[in-house]
Amino acid sequence: MSADRVPAPFVAAADVVGGSTTHVLDVRWRLDQPDGRADFTARHIPGSVYVDLDTVLAAPAGPDTGRHPLPQLDTFRMWLVSNGIGPQSRVIVLDDWDGLAAGRAWWMLRWAGVGDASILDGGLAAWISDGRPVVSGTDDTPTTAPLDPGVFTGGPAMPTVDADEAAALPGAGGVLVDARIAPRYTGEQEPMDARPGHIPGAVNVAVTDLTDDAGRLSRDVAQRFEAVGVGSAVGVGSAAGASSAVGVYCGSGVTACFEVAVLETLGIAAALYPGSWSQYCAQPQRVIATGSDPG
Repeated sequence: MSADRVPAPFVAAADVVGGSTTHVLDVRWRLDQPDGRADFTARHIPGSVYVDLDTVLAAPAGPDTGRHPLPQLDTFRMWLVSNGIGPQSRVIVLDDWDGLAAGRAWWMLRWAGVGDASILDGGLAAWISDGRPVVSGTDDTPTTAPLDPGVFTGGPAMPTVDADEAAALPGAGGVLVDARIAPRYTGEQEPMDARPGHIPGAVNVAVTDLTDDAGRLSRDVAQRFEAVGVGSAVGVGSAAGASSAVGVYCGSGVTACFEVAVLETLGIAAALYPGSWSQYCAQPQRVIATGSDPG
């Protein structure tokens, strides 16, 4: 990665140019503060739209589906067209959590068929540090005419794996990446889910290690993936149904989406395991591993 450019699918604040088909979605969400409406109201990019991760970017949680299961594809597409977003739209997504929540919106936009979707590198902090304007309140968002639901055609446009496929990846010559912090991967900590540990064979690349102190994409991401056996030649396919030698999961399928985006900057097409650890560990028949060894 060169020092003077941000690789797609990330975009720098200076490259966010408005237009009739450009939309800015603000996914203000954190594990400890899932409702970001108040923060959005306090300050946000002019014309941006607040997106509630728990209701727009996820279906209701359940023991069989995990904490943030994907909504039905048609349901999400209906939300998009109701906000004037279609396959030809340009969409920028951001948050104030180093992109870790915005990555979910990026992945789902691509999944739905929006090809021109980007994550604002560094999020709101980068926008502000670049000297760009913010506004407060809730009445500045322009009304966007809804689109015909028929603008979206075809099935999902991003690859996924289920629990069985994720568990089988390491033994089939692929790489399964656990995006959680190391203490959750090893099983030393588990503040959220039913059992501690990781999927046997999975390697750990914590998503929090992929950004620098300013919340921007780190310059050493390639080395971090290469260190656990993920090379630029292993990812195969970029559409649903295509084989993928790399799978990624996290706690509930949110922050793993950011990791999929980072892998795309390296030319690696990775499949998301949407149910992630929250689904996997809730199934008592599933074997788990603990410790720093993949197992």
